[in-house]
Amino acid sequence: MYPRDSFYRITPKVVRTGRRCRIRVEPLFEHVTPPADAELTAMLAERDTRSRHPLVIHRKGRALEMLFTPAVEQEYVIILSVTRNGETHRWEEFPIYAVDPDLFSCRPWKGDVHMHSSRSDGREEPVYVAAACRRIGLDFMALTDHRVYAPSLEAREAFLELDLDFTIFPGEEVHPPDNPVHIVNFGGRRSVNLLAEDSSTYKAEVAALEDGLDVDLSKKERWIYASCVWAFNKIREGGGVGILCHPYWITGDAYNVSQALQEVLYREKPFDALEIIGGYYRHEMESNALAVTRWQEERAAGRRMPVVGVSDAHGCERGELFGWYYTILFSPTTEYVDLHQAILAEKSIAVEAVAGEFPRLYGPLRLVKYAYFLLREVIPAHDRLCVEEGRLMANYIVGEEGAEERLRSLQGRIGNLYRRFWGA
Repeated sequence: MYPRDSFYRITPKVVRTGRRCRIRVEPLFEHVTPPADAELTAMLAERDTRSRHPLVIHRKGRALEMLFTPAVEQEYVIILSVTRNGETHRWEEFPIYAVDPDLFSCRPWKGDVHMHSSRSDGREEPVYVAAACRRIGLDFMALTDHRVYAPSLEAREAFLELDLDFTIFPGEEVHPPDNPVHIVNFGGRRSVNLLAEDSSTYKAEVAALEDGLDVDLSKKERWIYASCVWAFNKIREGGGVGILCHPYWITGDAYNVSQALQEVLYREKPFDALEIIGGYYRHEMESNALAVTRWQEERAAGRRMPVVGVSDAHGCERGELFGWYYTILFSPTTEYVDLHQAILAEKSIAVEAVAGEFPRLYGPLRLVKYAYFLLREVIPAHDRLCVEEGRLMANYIVGEEGAEERLRSLQGRIGNLYRRFWGA
């Protein structure tokens, strides 16, 4: 958190282009309040255009108010200067971001849609994983255990009665027979793994898809590709988002997905979103770098592929992976229909926020610029509110007295925070 947010209440921080906005800066302590006998001046600096304009300051008690109409989508900085006894010095800077109407109607929601519990090869129970996700500042999550769908429902149902500001979705990691490609079913209404257990039906349907293929692949990889198409089709039929996972993950001595198969997958795009940031340890980050570079090349070639970032965490308390990687979705709400649409509309950012390192964001440039501002100026306040909720969720599942009542009393805080930060 930047120090100025400990000393000032700045509202709003996000405004709409083409609309007159009123920025209010309220000092919270005497030592950051400009002297009453000082002359105050304010300049509005535009990040992208490098323009600067004077602003009129209105004093409202200790608070200061300034009006301006942002013309274009970009970051603006209000520079406040103080002149006293003939000397002028810069007092403070207050960044503001203006976005166009389509993005202004959205909010930034943090989520992880690929992680595991003790129901497959993770460490903790599904309900614990869910509570831990809220504790680290996530707004939504999906548990995606290998070959099983039920654990995600277990996590979801444990908190249904609480009406939390945190959304838990169903999910699974899909492993069709004889197919090494890892696929995530995010939000689907049914298990695709269960469908694949009907071996004769699965094989017949994949064979039918294979017969209709016009792809230059080996016989083995034709089957694998047809199996992938089958899985993604079944995910969509169930209302889910099909995610192609960690294509440059090294298993044994080779990539999880061969280059020939990747060529076809990216060209035909049977999936809905691409996992370009996954949960790799520091010595494995080459795989993320390759996935990002490949995505950039495909995008430059005109192939549109929504992206996600995921932890693929197999434990919440290891001190690694969990919380390092996640997705920011720009959506009006965390309702599934809105998040689903945001992914398909490429309103997503894959985040690589490894402990001790500067965060790296991947997605469309427009969203990346905006998201960096939010991570600096908005998200820290959001995350602080989530910590207590996550802790109380963990207390609730072990039956701690008073945890349920306290959780209910905390609901609505994120909405209130965002209403304060987003101008009318």
